[in-house]
Amino acid sequence: MAGVKSLAKDTAIYGLSSIVGRFLNWLLVPLYTIMFPVGEYGVVTFVYSVTALALVILTYGMETGFFRFANHERWVDSKLVYSTCLRSLAVSSIGFFVLVVLFVEPVTVWMQCDGNPYYVLMMAACVAMDAFMAIPYSYLRYSRRPVRFAVLRLINIAVNIGLNLFFILLCPWLMAHAPASVRWFYRPEFGIGYIFLANLIASSVNLLMMIPELRGFRWNFNSALWKEMLRYSAPLLVLGVAGIMNQTIDKILYPHLVTDPAEAMYGLGIYGANYKIGVLLLVFLQAFRFAYEPFIFARAKDRPEAKKQSYRDAMTYFVAFALLIFLGVMFYLDYIRYFISPRYFSGLKVVPLIMLGELFFGIFYNLSVWYKLTDRTQWGMWFSILGLVVTVFLNVLLVPSMGYMGCAVAAMTSYGIMMLVSYFVGLKKYPIGYPVGEILFYFGVAAVLYAVGVWLLPMTGISGLVCDILRLLLLTLFVWIFMRRRHITFAALTAPLKRFK
Repeated sequence: MAGVKSLAKDTAIYGLSSIVGRFLNWLLVPLYTIMFPVGEYGVVTFVYSVTALALVILTYGMETGFFRFANHERWVDSKLVYSTCLRSLAVSSIGFFVLVVLFVEPVTVWMQCDGNPYYVLMMAACVAMDAFMAIPYSYLRYSRRPVRFAVLRLINIAVNIGLNLFFILLCPWLMAHAPASVRWFYRPEFGIGYIFLANLIASSVNLLMMIPELRGFRWNFNSALWKEMLRYSAPLLVLGVAGIMNQTIDKILYPHLVTDPAEAMYGLGIYGANYKIGVLLLVFLQAFRFAYEPFIFARAKDRPEAKKQSYRDAMTYFVAFALLIFLGVMFYLDYIRYFISPRYFSGLKVVPLIMLGELFFGIFYNLSVWYKLTDRTQWGMWFSILGLVVTVFLNVLLVPSMGYMGCAVAAMTSYGIMMLVSYFVGLKKYPIGYPVGEILFYFGVAAVLYAVGVWLLPMTGISGLVCDILRLLLLTLFVWIFMRRRHITFAALTAPLKRFK
């Protein structure tokens, strides 16, 4: 249980930066959806989907590889592992940017950036810098320095958001009231390009602030270590590519599955905006993932039964908390939806499917412990490829008839299949003994509460305020059931607070 408490503490700190950062970034969604036409927001959605895929390719599994070899019994010098990773990613990131510069015209056409190569070049530079900085961020996690990690991320997010507000709100106002102050650098026709420019400046500032993590040691490179890390990480690259493609391939394919290009970008804008509403669950997943990887490798040295119990507890708490977030978002979706423009409300029906899909993916990530600890990462590769095949097949099958709703169905189905296959294979390869009955019980309770809160209460004609209060009671009931089932007392929850008295 002590291990789970440590995991919870790190998750909370990582979660602070993720929750605050995601929430602040979330506040940009209404800005984008109000200030730009739906079709232009569709272009933003498409560009960021492609860059997310490029970022995974450029890190090629080295983050997990770093944790594995920094804790490896044969490679005791973690700084050697760190410097080897840094030099590898530095070369590959620079090479990527040079390639984009050389082929910027065809890349611009493919990314549908309206003939503006500056969009492509700015995002290529962002991807190159962010890929390189993945290892310093991993080293902070390995060194158990979540506060430094959180501060750097929050500064990066603050710069990005501040520049978005400056370029998209303040500059147009100044252009109308004091044009001489901004005319020398501001061009209204650059439009959504200022979103990418803000990202580029923020990434550059983040790289400069990361300098302390890049000094104080020799940048040695061990070719034998590097080759071994590549062998370990290669399946993780495929896993990562397939995993991120599961999240982005629907947005990349969508313009090619809808006949009318204008209609395609309009629908993609609707889907992309509503996809953002699931951000609360995504925030928790991201915070959990930051803390979970160091956690599982640190627990690997414990007694077999003790470490397996830690993994069981982590899975159970993860599922319960994720279900609580799901219920909270769905119960109060009538309010949350106003974070996007009313022009996008027609896509709200995808929100529960997207959130369930992300929940399934979170469980799949928990299950990944067995093949990461046993160095059989190729299994994760096969699971992700299976999910990708399902995603592509269902998108091609469903999008022409269902539109972006087909994207949501495909995502949820794909993650569900990945989760189930990983569980049953892991049951034979590395049995951990997850409390499946208890987890299914929480799913059942959540399903009943969802039906009451989302379907039954609105049908009774109860006023909005009373309905909201009853939904809050339903959320409290879920927490109470979980605490009773896990034998958690209120005193145990408040005990840490007493230390500050």
